[in-house]
Amino acid sequence: MKLDGFGILVKDMAVMVKFYRDVLGFEIKEDENAANVLLQKDGTLFMLYRRTDLEQMTGRGFSYCSGVNGHYEIALSVENYAAVDKAYEEVTAAGAEGIMEPTTEPWGQRACYIADPEGNLVEIGSFVEK
Repeated sequence: MKLDGFGILVKDMAVMVKFYRDVLGFEIKEDENAANVLLQKDGTLFMLYRRTDLEQMTGRGFSYCSGVNGHYEIALSVENYAAVDKAYEEVTAAGAEGIMEPTTEPWGQRACYIADPEGNLVEIGSFVEK
């Protein structure tokens, strides 16, 4: 098996597509009103799938997190420490919820966290100082 991409189940497709497209720069691969919206970022396939459509397709209900949650993170990298700071400033100004301001971690990575509109964590980081 080969990893082809990853996806998240969403409550409000329009809001989530707008966030990932307009705030984080993901490229939309199909109509944003579809039940399963394919986006792409740097060659990685990213799928947004409407919760109700998955439940209807599988014939079962699922439980979902609400609010900011730590079930997983989406990790984005930038070229260096300064770019982490700049990205955090830009995405929070564009509407992302700031979770952790840029911090240089003991293992040498500068990272920050934001949350998407449905509370999923997104890390932006770099291991390159300059």
